[in-house]
Amino acid sequence: MHTTGIIGMGMPGTPEILLIIFIILLLFGAKKLPELSRSLGKSLGEFKKGQKEGTEPDKEDDVEKKEIVDSEEKEVKKDS
Repeated sequence: MHTTGIIGMGMPGTPEILLIIFIILLLFGAKKLPELSRSLGKSLGEFKKGQKEGTEPDKEDDVEKKEIVDSEEKEVKKDS
């Protein structure tokens, strides 16, 4: 017995992939494909860059927090 997944379709094989590539060539043309892949690559690079920046702590926030702490320490020293 062969199970093909929930919706009844398995992974596409070589003929299906070739058919998809052929249809893409017909729709966009051979001249547009390098341009499309280049823009897709740039978009992916920007996405990864943004994702990386989102996980790193903001340096500006750290500087602002340090300035706030420094100013509070100065006020405490003045009061003493």
